[in-house]
Amino acid sequence: MTSRHPWQGNWRVRLYERVRARGYDSLTAFAAARPAIPLYQLAEELGDDDIAAVQLLGGLHAEAEQRRQVTRFVRDILVRELSEGLPGGWPAVMDDANRFEVAQALVRWSAYTPETHQPQAERVRAVLRATPPPPGWRPLGPDDELLRTLLPDEEV
Repeated sequence: MTSRHPWQGNWRVRLYERVRARGYDSLTAFAAARPAIPLYQLAEELGDDDIAAVQLLGGLHAEAEQRRQVTRFVRDILVRELSEGLPGGWPAVMDDANRFEVAQALVRWSAYTPETHQPQAERVRAVLRATPPPPGWRPLGPDDELLRTLLPDEEV
C-alpha cells in the first residue's frame, strides 16, 4: 500500500501505468470491461487510495473526445450513476424516498456531463420524469436500447 495522495506526483502517468499493468491500452478499454461499475469502485481497483474517481472521469472524457465518442461517454457515466444510485433498478413506486434516489443519481450524472451535452442531459432528465422506464430497468452498459434512444450517437 502506498501513502500517496491522489493528486501527489504525476497522477496521469500513475493512472495509465495501472491500467496498462492490468492489460489494457486505455482507460476506456479498462472501464468498458467493467460496465455499470461506479467510478469510485473503478478508482479503488486501480489505486491504493492514490487514484481518485474524478481523475478516472477526466481521463475517460479526454479519451472520448479524442475518439469523437462523447455521447457514448455520457451514456456510460449515466449507467454508472444509475447503478450506484439505483442498484435494484428503476423503482416500481415513485414515493418520496425513491424520487430522491432517482434525483440524486441524475444530478450526479448531470454534474459529470460535459457542458457540450448539458442540453441533452436536461432533455433526458425531463423524459425520464415524464415517462419513467419500466420498474426494475437497469442499463448494463452505454449501448442500452433505451439510452441509445434518449442519447443517440451524434459524433462523426
